[in-house]
Amino acid sequence: MTPKGEENRGPGPSGLDERITAALVGAAVGDALGGPVEGYSPEQITERHGGRVHGVVGPWHGDAWRTARPVAPYHKGDGHVTDDTLMTHALVRVYDRVRDHLDAYAIADHLVPDLMTHPRWIPELESEALPLHRLFLAEKWLVARLAYGHADPREAGVGNIVNCGAAMYMAPVGLVNAAHPAAAYAEALDVAGAHQSSYGREAAGVFAAAVAAATAPGATPDSVVAACLSLARDGTRTAIEKVCEVAVRYRDFESALGPLRTAVAPYDTVGPDYRAPSLAARRPSRLHSIEELPIALGMLLVAGGDYRHAVLGSVNYGRDCDSIATMAGALAGALGSPVPEDWAKAVADASRLDLWEPARTLAAVTREVFERDVTRRRAHERAFVALGGRPCSD
Repeated sequence: MTPKGEENRGPGPSGLDERITAALVGAAVGDALGGPVEGYSPEQITERHGGRVHGVVGPWHGDAWRTARPVAPYHKGDGHVTDDTLMTHALVRVYDRVRDHLDAYAIADHLVPDLMTHPRWIPELESEALPLHRLFLAEKWLVARLAYGHADPREAGVGNIVNCGAAMYMAPVGLVNAAHPAAAYAEALDVAGAHQSSYGREAAGVFAAAVAAATAPGATPDSVVAACLSLARDGTRTAIEKVCEVAVRYRDFESALGPLRTAVAPYDTVGPDYRAPSLAARRPSRLHSIEELPIALGMLLVAGGDYRHAVLGSVNYGRDCDSIATMAGALAGALGSPVPEDWAKAVADASRLDLWEPARTLAAVTREVFERDVTRRRAHERAFVALGGRPCSD
């Protein structure tokens, strides 16, 4: 039997550069496909579009996107990426400057100034603007706390609403730590401390670990989930476990949409009405989880790792589907499933962004960081042996 998705799958990416490219381009394309239906239910999406979404679609409110609430004034749809991609590319620029592993201070010293002082093309605004002006309040928190409040970057995320804001742009951390999930988890937790706390910060660490695990030779959706479960804590771990237990029973996203939502609901604080969060929404908790990461992993399992299937499942799930599709797209791309060329070109053209340039930059940085890691490791081994420790055997 042909594995799911193989009939649509050409030769997939295999080397480091190709995996990084597929992950970052795949994340951006998933983001753009999910943007116009974000916040709605699968039933509402079907009614609005006369069926499931199968590619790039226009704004939910058509030509009234400039004034229609609650998304105005953003032109969501028509292939425009959202803040998920803007933040991901901004983090790549930080890696480009630092040329090494990042920590919370790198966010304060480099990411925050990038967001508040350098105008860039913002697809949803159809103009150049400071990225800060496009960000949600949870991301504006970075500027308020770090640039104006001068908070310790390592704990600046405490007090922010707990959501997927940090997790959504952590793919670069996983790629810099390719094939080393534990290192990706630790670095992302440090980086995300400037932005999030509680299960929002935990999700950032686990998503970075998932991306790192997906780049490993021979990786599969199952091995990615196993890596997540080996590292995740508290409600995040339980939510991933429960969602993935359900996901393995399904082979198509259509039949999985309802069951996956039912599985994650006990751990999601937002509640059934995405537009009207419950009183417990986005508050710190050791029992809860963001919804986006467990669902992205579930869709990856349902799709058998196939990019198109995983992203379309994420998009048609609704709710925060641009972030879910961003995560699923990054994971499927990192696993080696190619991003459809027509989707990538449409999103790049519509967003007026070179989706491939950040990948080239990050691939070069990743190789430099690996060389630094090897040098540091060898220096540690020499010091350990000098202290009387036993040398490592090849």
